[in-house]
Amino acid sequence: MRLRTPRPLVVDALIATAMTVVAALLGQESRSQGWPELDARAYALVALAHLPVALRGRSPLTVFALVEAAAVAFVTLGYWPVVCTFGAMLALYTVASVRPVRTALACAGCMAAVWVYAGVVSHSPSMASVFGQAVLYCSVLVWFGHLARRTAELTRRLRAEQAERARRAVAEERGRIARELHDVVAHHMSVISVQAGLARFVFDSDPGKARGALGTIADTSGEALEELRRMLQVLREEDPEAPQRAPMPTLARLGELVDRVRAGGLPVDLTVEGTARPLPPGVELCAYRVVQEALTNALKHAGPAHARVELRYGTHELTVRVTDDGEGADPARVPAGSGHGLIGMRERAKLYGGTISVGPRSEGGYQVRLTLPTTAAERGRGGTPQAER
Repeated sequence: MRLRTPRPLVVDALIATAMTVVAALLGQESRSQGWPELDARAYALVALAHLPVALRGRSPLTVFALVEAAAVAFVTLGYWPVVCTFGAMLALYTVASVRPVRTALACAGCMAAVWVYAGVVSHSPSMASVFGQAVLYCSVLVWFGHLARRTAELTRRLRAEQAERARRAVAEERGRIARELHDVVAHHMSVISVQAGLARFVFDSDPGKARGALGTIADTSGEALEELRRMLQVLREEDPEAPQRAPMPTLARLGELVDRVRAGGLPVDLTVEGTARPLPPGVELCAYRVVQEALTNALKHAGPAHARVELRYGTHELTVRVTDDGEGADPARVPAGSGHGLIGMRERAKLYGGTISVGPRSEGGYQVRLTLPTTAAERGRGGTPQAER
């Protein structure tokens, strides 16, 4: 069950009501403080000096002017000035938190003038103290309001920057995947071209071989169409100045990857269960990249540790599991939704209809587990992939 966050208007209404009640209760002490007892007219002014604060988020300047006008009327009629100070103070803070400093200072000057006016009307014996309090309170309210405004602006800016970085990370990763898929499709088209040429060449002399070539064309074209469908999902403009790319890695090159990581200082074991078999190039590339990212994270964050890479070839799926026993099983190692590596893993798993889980293990260390369907039929039934911490 999700708890709803109270709306600002509701919160402000509760604050305004609470201040009105407190001011009314304080007003009952007027006689003991040497001031006239509050009557119906006074209580009406008390309400007018506090209840409009409920709308301070929508019209802060109007609210400030209204509560100050009520306070001036309250003081002019000879009532205890302290009773009508709460609403004006909150209104001044609100103006300072949402309006430029110049506007806030002008409102602070008005509030200070009202306080001095109250001292004059009440014939206060210590006007210097009244003036000092007016300046001090108004300065503090403006200062804290200004800090709140700066903090809110900084928070909005940081959120916008984080959203932009996340958007760029997803765009870059999808673009990288699109280029790799382009290479995969080019591979399929090359195979189809060669087999088509072979079938045409032996069509009359060796019909059996021609039929075999046509069967290869049918299978390969099906895989190519599958890759093209995915490529359209992450389509982007190619960079004409992009550097030449090396051949895409496959699972057969995992040994080289493991050797490089070992040379970097992280002991790694590689085990394979089941019968290794050729898989669609895109699936192999996805699995390879996830292993690469997982080992890179372990090398960076696990500290003194031992890693293990397990490949399991199932009938219809490939399961990849990368674990380490390091001390870095801190969720901050791979921030949810913000780390580029985790974004890449999830995008790849989503692209190929797989599931991926990333997170600390109960026995210590960290684990990345990826499951990928290895046939087009299984990928079509895979539904929406899951990516979870």
